[in-house]
Amino acid sequence: MFDNALQLYALDRDRGVALRVASRLGLPLAAHEQLRFADGENKLRALEAVQGRDAVVLHSLYGEPGDSVNDKLCRLLFFCASLKDAGARRVTAVTPYLCYSREDRRAEPNDPLTLRYLAALCEAARLDALLTLDVHDLAAFENAFRIPVRNLEAAELLAAHFADTLVGQELIAVSPDAGGIKRAERFRRALERRSAGTVASGYMEKFRDRGALSGQTLTGPVQGRTAIIVDDLLSTGATLRRAIDACAAAGAAAIHVAVAQGLFTESAATLLDDPRIGQFVLCDSVPPFRLDAPHAARVTVLDSSMPVAVAIAALHPGLPHQSAS
Repeated sequence: MFDNALQLYALDRDRGVALRVASRLGLPLAAHEQLRFADGENKLRALEAVQGRDAVVLHSLYGEPGDSVNDKLCRLLFFCASLKDAGARRVTAVTPYLCYSREDRRAEPNDPLTLRYLAALCEAARLDALLTLDVHDLAAFENAFRIPVRNLEAAELLAAHFADTLVGQELIAVSPDAGGIKRAERFRRALERRSAGTVASGYMEKFRDRGALSGQTLTGPVQGRTAIIVDDLLSTGATLRRAIDACAAAGAAAIHVAVAQGLFTESAATLLDDPRIGQFVLCDSVPPFRLDAPHAARVTVLDSSMPVAVAIAALHPGLPHQSAS
């Protein structure tokens, strides 16, 4: 048996993903204390010996009622720093949803590069590594950090699901914008490996000017095929709506949606009222807490604990390989 030199902490109120990761690794969740003071400040403290151990801290950095993105980020950074102060050998943060990852370039003069500033904060807290799921722009993510980072792609999870549920159909993987072409291609290849036939590819033209979206061209052989629109993030749903409209107008036989992170801000939940959409599939990095029961029933949520556990095991070779299977 593994001697528990690795400590696994979960800071989320919903600890479902963390418990599944812990089960796959054959580890318990390490105990910690969290106090919230009347003025809104927080104190987190490990309740087990830390000296000389490796620690992994799971905390998905999405905002929710009573817990802003910034609240969660501060808790993660302060807790990780406290582990280093207590003598932890290595501290790895696992953030299935990484806040501010979209703010990675300047679209207008004086725009902030917030992802780079986030990386500097992680380095100041002396994080040794960071893992996340399906980050918005992989190159920008890797270039922002000077510590080891790893992006766990959702392509294989999503492809496994659709390969099982769309057997025998002519398929096309569609990116809703040019920036997601590589992501959609990785999904397409994963789906093709698992399917009996070939999977075509397509993408939707999109331009953004001060928040306004434009562009109408849809490329790829959509006519008569089952279209799977693949994206990393659903926030307001505006980008997906345009792609759904375009696929329907191009004669798609069916339309499904595969998204790694589902925030469902503003009126995005109304997407689920669209009868043209068949399956609407998400990963569990962000629970669909903003959806009411009828809308939530329309969503399939995939368990991401396996790739997370495998990535943690790869960073800590002392873990038995069968634990992450």
